[in-house]
Amino acid sequence: MEWLTHSQTGNQQSARYLLGMRLAIIAIELVAIAVMDSFIHLTYRAEALLVSLLYGVLATLAWIWFTRRPPASSLAVSGGLIADIALIALWLFLTGGYTNPLVSLLLLPIAVAIILVPSLQSLLVTLAGIGGYTALVVWHTPLSHEHVATQLAQLHLVGMWATFALTALILLLIVGTLARRLRRQQFQLAQFRENRLRDEQIIALGLSAAAVAHRLGTPLNTLTLLLEEIRSEATRPEPSKVLEEDLDTMEQQLQLCGQHLQQLTHAAVEAKAAQRQVVPAGDWIKRLRESATLLWPSGPIEWQPTFPDTPIAVDATLDQAVLNLLANALTASPEWVRVTARDGDNGHVELVVEDRGDGLGTTLDGAPGEDIVESRQGLGVGLFLSNATIQRLGGELKAQSDQQGTTMIIDLPPANSSGEPS
Repeated sequence: MEWLTHSQTGNQQSARYLLGMRLAIIAIELVAIAVMDSFIHLTYRAEALLVSLLYGVLATLAWIWFTRRPPASSLAVSGGLIADIALIALWLFLTGGYTNPLVSLLLLPIAVAIILVPSLQSLLVTLAGIGGYTALVVWHTPLSHEHVATQLAQLHLVGMWATFALTALILLLIVGTLARRLRRQQFQLAQFRENRLRDEQIIALGLSAAAVAHRLGTPLNTLTLLLEEIRSEATRPEPSKVLEEDLDTMEQQLQLCGQHLQQLTHAAVEAKAAQRQVVPAGDWIKRLRESATLLWPSGPIEWQPTFPDTPIAVDATLDQAVLNLLANALTASPEWVRVTARDGDNGHVELVVEDRGDGLGTTLDGAPGEDIVESRQGLGVGLFLSNATIQRLGGELKAQSDQQGTTMIIDLPPANSSGEPS
């Protein structure tokens, strides 16, 4: 199967419009020769017919070429339109030159060039049309050797009307069709952008929901264990102090679950409005540290004292993505985890999470988070969700793993003036 580029496909679709324009011009030339020959004896009637026949052959060959082996560049289209101007000018030269009312046919290739080819090439086609008209003013042949001034004047007036009507009709059929096609493509592109934006919002909400569900696993497991202890305590005549402590812990865990659900609601609102907050990287990382402290009060996380102040675009889903990575690091290395930040290339900010475990092992071959990995401690989707969120915000998740531990690097681009990742 032969694969076509975008330019080749566009040239292939334009072939039928060019063929329609050329066949219409040839038909006009043949009708004009027949009409003029009925009024006067044309000096170069045979030559004009040969030029029209040559034009028809070349138009057919160009259509076959563009349809079967479309060129990858628009230069071929521009060259063909310049050849149209040359052939039309040659036919006009044989049928009265610039006095022929059909001289406005030179505008048709220019009008098509303005729509089909880039601005510079359409300018060249326009200059070729002006050059052709100028050449007809300088060099022209008499329409007839006979002295029939009255008939020529009447023929010229009729020709002007016919030229205007035919040119308007061709512009309506050819240029109008192209314009409608362009408007339809613009409408389709607008619909595509709206659908893509809606899909991104749905993905953001889905990632938030999955991440919160992932984080709710720990408190729910704790509640399950506490429930078993409470049932065993409830069988005793007098509840012990352990029961009160378990109830307090259950209350804390339930509050934590409520906070996670509130964060999910907040993330849903942000996803619906496609909102992103631009904050200095240092403030965002401090916010992460507060969330991590609430989640793991006794967690052995070592935080860097100072952070870069580069502005970055973040949302609630990015916070959850990083917290998922911290949860994985704490699971693999419960004794030590370190979080640092540094300035990367091109103004980027790199957030580094290090641990001394072997939790991921060989799953880091290639880009981390591209696939869901197996996990004995959780659902195995934390890394996948984190990577999807970081990529959606224009960042990149990189990883290094060796015998001493695992290093996850979150590369985030700086926010531009509009608040989007640059």
